[in-house]
Amino acid sequence: MDQSVIVKMPSVFQSLEKRCIEIGFTMPSDVYIGTLLKSLIASKPSAKVLELGTGVSLSLAWMIEGLDEDSHLISIDNDPKLVSIAKEYFGNDHRVDLQCCDGTDWIKNYQGGKFDLVFADAWPGKYSELEEVLDLINVGGFYVIDDMNPQPNWPEGHAEKAKGLVTYLESREDFSITKMNWSTGVILCTKKK
Repeated sequence: MDQSVIVKMPSVFQSLEKRCIEIGFTMPSDVYIGTLLKSLIASKPSAKVLELGTGVSLSLAWMIEGLDEDSHLISIDNDPKLVSIAKEYFGNDHRVDLQCCDGTDWIKNYQGGKFDLVFADAWPGKYSELEEVLDLINVGGFYVIDDMNPQPNWPEGHAEKAKGLVTYLESREDFSITKMNWSTGVILCTKKK
């Protein structure tokens, strides 16, 4: 599907794409994962959402579109430049909490409630601290990762790490897993118990 057929893009999307180019950000989320995240979040009234890896906020823009007024989203990135861009666009949204910190430290120290959706788009919560993050998901909640098909920016040896991650997720009896050869390679896990 051509991204030009997606009619309802977030109003800030093109501006954020320009920011990617301006700052040389080479790891933006594509529109397909964005539309999926929006739809999944919209299925959860009063959703509590966690994004690990704010990046330049392209996926965040989509996720916010799926939030209702009683939802809350925490987005974490360790790059102050990227978090400052996110704050320019979304800092005044009372539903959004943008944090600049180390994802590993945040996960290990988090003491709040569980989440209805976790989008793990950074190393923490995907390739490290995975058990901790999966334990933070409500029954019926979603764990979503992308970039699971080989990517041109993968370093040497990353394919083996990705394969190990898939094998581990498939072994979890408390999650139902769907692997999609779509977008950049998406895995959607739903917590069963």
